[in-house]
Amino acid sequence: MSENCTPQDCAGCPSAGSCSSKPDSMLEKPNQMSNVGKVIGIVSGKGGVGKTLVSSLLAVSMQRLGKSVGILDADITGPSVPKAFGIHEKADACEFGIIPRKSKMGIDVMSINLLVENETDPVVWRGPVIAGVVKQFWTDVIWKDVDYLFVDMPPGTGDVPLTVFQSLPVDGIVIVTSPQELVSMIVEKAVKMAKLMNIPILGIIENMSYFECPDCGKRHKIYGDSHIEEIAKEYGIPVLAQLPVCPDLAKHCDQGTIELYEGDWLDAAVNQILGE
Repeated sequence: MSENCTPQDCAGCPSAGSCSSKPDSMLEKPNQMSNVGKVIGIVSGKGGVGKTLVSSLLAVSMQRLGKSVGILDADITGPSVPKAFGIHEKADACEFGIIPRKSKMGIDVMSINLLVENETDPVVWRGPVIAGVVKQFWTDVIWKDVDYLFVDMPPGTGDVPLTVFQSLPVDGIVIVTSPQELVSMIVEKAVKMAKLMNIPILGIIENMSYFECPDCGKRHKIYGDSHIEEIAKEYGIPVLAQLPVCPDLAKHCDQGTIELYEGDWLDAAVNQILGE
C-alpha cells in the first residue's frame, strides 16, 4: 500500500483484503438518524442460487418474532427485493436523508429500484459508482430503530461485497448455495473471502435442495446430490437450512406477497442469527 493510499482507494486495489498497511478503520458512519442493531450479509459465490429469496425469508421470519427488520438491497444492477415484497412506490426523502419504504408488514426496504424512474430501467454503471451507491444506502438512508439489517449482496467476490465488508459493521454472513457441485466449488470462494476479511460466517443455506411430491411426499433431488455437508465440515461452519423447490414460494415472490409464505425451514437459521 502506498503512503498516498486512502480508504476510498482500497475498493479497487488488487491487494484489498490482504494489505497489511490498510487504514485501521474503513467503516462508514451510518446516517445520524439511524439506529441499527446487527448487520447480516447474505452472500454467494455466483448468481442464480436464491440470495434474494433467502434474504427476504430471513427478514420475514425475524419480523414474525417481533424484531424490527430492514433489507438493504446491495445488488444494484439486479435489484429484486422490492418485487418480492410488492413495493412499487419510490423512496421518500427529508432533510436528514432517504427514507426507506415499508412493506405491508412493516419491513424497511431500500433498493435502487425505489429511486430509478422505471423499475425496468437498467443500471449501467461502473464498479466504483455502484460501490458508492451501496455506501450511500448505509450513510444516507435513515434506518430507524432496526434490530436486524439484512444486506442482499450481488454474486461473487468483487467490488460490492468488498465494499460492504469494509464499509459496514457486518456482524456475520449467511452463505447461500445450491446442490450442483460447480456451485459448491464457487461457494468456497465466498467462504475464503469472508475468512480473509475476518467476517464471521454464521452458516450455509442450501436452496433448491429437493422437490417434495405433493401427492406421495417423496423427495426428489432434481438438481443432483447435495455437497453442502462436505463444505460445511471442511470449514467448520453449520448448515442452517435446506430449502425445497417450492412453487408456492415462487408464486409469492412473483406476486409480491413473500410475507405470506408458510414454512419453518429457516427457524434454525434465525436462531443462529439471534445467537440462540
